[in-house]
Amino acid sequence: MRAIVIRNRDEKIREKVLVPDWPAPAPPHTNQVKIKTLYSGITNGTERNQLLKGNYAPGDRLLPMPTGYQTVGRVIEAGPDTQHLQTDDIIFIGQSTGGHLDYIVIADDALLIKLPQEVDQSEAAIYGMAAVALNTIRNTDPKIGERVLVVGAGCVGQVAAQFAALQGARVTICDIDDRRLEIARQVGAAEQTLNVEGDRWSAQIADESFDAVLDFAGVPGMEEQLILAMRTGGRVLFIAGRDRVDYPFNLAQRRLITVKQNSHFYVDDLENLARLHSRGRIDLASLIQDVVPAEEAKRIYDTLRDRPNDLLGTVFSW
Repeated sequence: MRAIVIRNRDEKIREKVLVPDWPAPAPPHTNQVKIKTLYSGITNGTERNQLLKGNYAPGDRLLPMPTGYQTVGRVIEAGPDTQHLQTDDIIFIGQSTGGHLDYIVIADDALLIKLPQEVDQSEAAIYGMAAVALNTIRNTDPKIGERVLVVGAGCVGQVAAQFAALQGARVTICDIDDRRLEIARQVGAAEQTLNVEGDRWSAQIADESFDAVLDFAGVPGMEEQLILAMRTGGRVLFIAGRDRVDYPFNLAQRRLITVKQNSHFYVDDLENLARLHSRGRIDLASLIQDVVPAEEAKRIYDTLRDRPNDLLGTVFSW
């Protein structure tokens, strides 16, 4: 069967390509189901981290291997003990079972949900990133009128801005890419969009001006600036992607801040995401930049590795 796998191109460079002969999974048993993949979404941060041999990338000895955790598929076979799913159900899978594969076998009580009929299936292929955003906002717990700074206008940051706004927060989103900021303006969740390229951060982000700072960018060395932007008693969330967090203890202590880390999501996040998305409360369509055949994987992943800002939401059709 076809699969998109990560492999070493040479000693220094990794690539992800579509291969035609990856081993097919065994038939489902007990409470497992087998799905035919319809769409799979790229997780920009995680998959680029793997291409660059980052802090949660698989080691060279494990390659080649398929990776990913955003898959929409149709159930084509069910094991004898399956209780929650049946043939022809359309489901989203957020489990790290390979992701970009023609066929997947998975237990019916894993990290997955049955999709509502009203949901656009290609948009649901970025539910993994959107659910990370929802889980981050749950951990932030913004109150009506609080000022929330979202750092990074990629897919996760854009969706987090929407969820924070639904909670009644006053959202500012910043990035160094005008194209992404224009999308945020069109979506309309953020009350303010700021380009902070170069020295514009210090000119536009005033000290002690936000109740919560959500860092989706993961730029090394930014921690002190993030903390300076928070009011006393504020909270900062570091969302995945970092090798280490480093900031002056006294600075944070004087501000009585709360530091949290956030990187994943759960079934109830997916259920609430699907509920709000199906009712038109969350805009994912504006974040989908490319829906392309799986055969274009090499081009897309070379772009992700070498020019990541050229991509936003990317979905493979199978």
